[in-house]
Amino acid sequence: MLNHVVGGLERSNGNRLLCNQNGHGAGYGPLIGSSPPMRELCEKIAKVSQGDYAVLIVGETGTGKELVARCIHQTGPRADRPFLPIDCSTLTSTLIECELFGHTRGAFTGAVRTKEGLLEAAGGGTVLLDEVNEMSIDLQPKLLRALEEKEIRRVGSVNRTKINARVLAASNRDLEVAVRQGTIRQDLYYRLSVVTLRLPPLRERKSDMPLLVNHFLEKFQPPGQPRLILSEGAMECLMDHDWPGNVRELKNCIERAVGLSFGRILECGDLAIELKASFLDSLPGVPFEKPNSFLPLRELERRYILRALADMGGNKLLAAQLLGIGKTTLYRKLKTYRPA
Repeated sequence: MLNHVVGGLERSNGNRLLCNQNGHGAGYGPLIGSSPPMRELCEKIAKVSQGDYAVLIVGETGTGKELVARCIHQTGPRADRPFLPIDCSTLTSTLIECELFGHTRGAFTGAVRTKEGLLEAAGGGTVLLDEVNEMSIDLQPKLLRALEEKEIRRVGSVNRTKINARVLAASNRDLEVAVRQGTIRQDLYYRLSVVTLRLPPLRERKSDMPLLVNHFLEKFQPPGQPRLILSEGAMECLMDHDWPGNVRELKNCIERAVGLSFGRILECGDLAIELKASFLDSLPGVPFEKPNSFLPLRELERRYILRALADMGGNKLLAAQLLGIGKTTLYRKLKTYRPA
């Protein structure tokens, strides 16, 4: 028996590696985080990965729903079989039906050969119905029958084929609300949500931010160059942001900052995110607004530059253009504003 650790909680799972400690902190497979919400999520993934029932994964855009689905598949008994995702929001109802159930030759114009659907092609693997809330209401009864009877009928065929795929579903919407609105059948909802995993948004697990930032810095580290780090002020800037795009937004933010950086230390100005007033007021010196007082010209310049940077969402090029100075000059001035 091999024992593994998730967020300090020891678990045992036979001879299959489920939970690990990576270089960035506790997590589950490729998932990173040791905050209480992530510990709870890891515990649930470790449990459901060993089952064969349907799992509904619910979370905001960018929280990693497909990543969680892959973790469930790759750490379960079906890991050596295919993992086949389908995005229900990008295909028409007809195309989704053909993708899921397959079709026979001549079933429609352009069907020059018989094709297996994903539910059949997965064999004993896993199919992920991503953004299942976007599936046409007309197609849902056919999917429900396939899940209940474990068999499908290809488009244009009268014969039925047995299937053995595990079905996971993901949605960025609360499907209970979709049921009340009539866009998701109640019976299908119950069939898909034997277990529901709710992914925490990044704003609810900000203690994981340093782990995630270090992971992305290493991921996007330019080869052969000194290791990039974030300044204390830049980390405060990240912690102050609400992250509506969640981990995906953070990943893009760090990748962009690494790609456009000129120095080894990334500052707040390198991060193209909206700077909140609470962070700006925490910068060295007195608050921006201080009526009835005189300030040195250098201090006024500092505040004016930082305000322009904030108004441009942290984009240094736009801030420099707004101020009428070169980007190199802006970098040089920002460097002098760093606290000693």
